[in-house]
Amino acid sequence: MSKKNKENTAPETQEPLEQEEAAPEIQEQPQEPEAPEVQDQPAEAEALKADLAAQEDKFLRLCAEYDNFRRRTQKEKEGIYADATAAAVKALLPVYDNLERALKQETADEAYKKGVEMTMAGLQKALADLGVTQIEAEGQSFDPNVHNAVMHIDDESLGENTVAEVFQAGFMLGEKVIRFAMVKVAN
Repeated sequence: MSKKNKENTAPETQEPLEQEEAAPEIQEQPQEPEAPEVQDQPAEAEALKADLAAQEDKFLRLCAEYDNFRRRTQKEKEGIYADATAAAVKALLPVYDNLERALKQETADEAYKKGVEMTMAGLQKALADLGVTQIEAEGQSFDPNVHNAVMHIDDESLGENTVAEVFQAGFMLGEKVIRFAMVKVAN
C-alpha cells in the first residue's frame, strides 16, 4: 500500500477511516432572471399592443383587398361572358334576317316552307337559351335606347312617337342591346 492509503486506514483492520465530515456541498440553483425594471414593463406592453394593432389592421386591409379582388374578377368574368355571347349572337343575326325574309316569301313547296319554319324555330330557341330576347317594337312607344328610327311618317291613327313598322328586329342580352330595332316612327 502506498503511504496515503496507509494513513487513511486503521491499523487493526486496514479499512479506510471515515474522514471528518466535509463541508456540505453547495448546489448551485439556477438564478431567476432579474426582472426588468417596473418602469419598462408598461412601455413594452404598449409597444406590443401597438404592434398587434398594426398587424391586425394590416390583416383586415388584406382581407378587404382580397374580397374586392374576388368581386372585381367575378364581375369581369360575367362581363366577358356577356360580351362573348353578344358577339356570337351578332354574327348569327344576318342568318336570322335571311330566314325571316324567306318566311315572308310565298312558295308552292310546303315541305320547303316547313323546313324554313323549323330552322327559324330552332334558331329562336337557341337564342332564347342563351338569354337573348327580341325587342318589342311595333305598336310600342319609340325608345331611343332600343330603337333606331330610320323613317318618320304622319299617321293620325297612330299616337305620337309610336313605332309604325319594324324593318329589322332588335335583340337584347339581359340589359345589353345587341342590335337596335330598325323602325319607322309615326309623328
